[in-house]
Amino acid sequence: MTLAAGALMACGPVSRTQKDENASKRTDETEKLLTNLKKVSSRGIMFGHHDDTVYGIGWEGDEGRSDVKSVCGDYPAVISFDLGEVELGGTANLDKVPFDKLRKEIVNQYQRGGMISLSWHARNPLTGGDAWDVKDTTVVKSILPGGDNHDKFSGWLAKVAGFINSLQTTDGVKVPVLFRPWHEHTGSWFWWGEKLCTPEEYKGLWHMTVDSLRAHGVDNALYAYSPGTEPQDTAQYLKRYPGDKLIDVIGFDTYQFDRDAFLAGLDRSLAIVDSIGKTHDKVIAVTEVGYEGIPDAKWWTGTLLPALEKYPESYVLVWRNARERVTHFYAPYPGQTSAEDFVEFYKSPKTLFAADVNSMYKQDK
Repeated sequence: MTLAAGALMACGPVSRTQKDENASKRTDETEKLLTNLKKVSSRGIMFGHHDDTVYGIGWEGDEGRSDVKSVCGDYPAVISFDLGEVELGGTANLDKVPFDKLRKEIVNQYQRGGMISLSWHARNPLTGGDAWDVKDTTVVKSILPGGDNHDKFSGWLAKVAGFINSLQTTDGVKVPVLFRPWHEHTGSWFWWGEKLCTPEEYKGLWHMTVDSLRAHGVDNALYAYSPGTEPQDTAQYLKRYPGDKLIDVIGFDTYQFDRDAFLAGLDRSLAIVDSIGKTHDKVIAVTEVGYEGIPDAKWWTGTLLPALEKYPESYVLVWRNARERVTHFYAPYPGQTSAEDFVEFYKSPKTLFAADVNSMYKQDK
């Protein structure tokens, strides 16, 4: 491992005034990640991309390859991966990426100084369907303590814990990650969505999740809460919030369909999380964003960046470039309509990529 490895996670002092009771449940590297996330927004906004190094447009599994890097010359500062179907005990996730490959790429991102975020599109534990199976409104209730599927789901959480605990470098350092389950719950397209469970049941799901992971020895995870843009104010945003003792990062997911509506929702949601972040001492982020196919040649500097510059986000993350659906992509690739503008976005002093984060924290060390 180079001296710069894990720069975002492992460099910089831990502020004892910011440590809370959860600090005793986290590794030093994980605690330092939280400290550095709290100060990174004063330097810029980290750019992230889902599944960035495992596949892209026209390729899959190429060592060291990234559509983002092919366009701008650097890796994203944040890369996210999904744990969907880890609960089934198989060898690959819901997007057919082997879990061994995910482990390798997570360590690679840590060693280049970037951050890793993990989502979990868990299958429906009651019906056997996928995460989008919403035909039964009692799923969450069935997996809480006392429910018919509680033991089954507890086994699923043990498998998630096993994967997160397995994320270690060759010298035994557990890689810190940001775990972001139960997202977009203010919509109703997942079995944990707003119309599928009560606020108390949703909060109970979060508490059961974090308590179980900690009981299984997971001490290398921070936790992110990320609804959609449905909340119109701070009260609505916090209606299903499981509490400051569980959550480290607050954000939201949003996608462009109509530009004006997208910008209005983005600005409203940023104002909400900015306000809550200040009063609750939480890191804020745009946990998912994007414009499918990016048909606007100036979207990066003409739409996204001006909206982001108004607020102190730690990171913004766009969704995946699907190799099996070539029109389903959210980051540019060489020759794509918005590629040149993305280079300008990359050059902006407001955006941070992997090398920027490495350099920043080497200077702070």
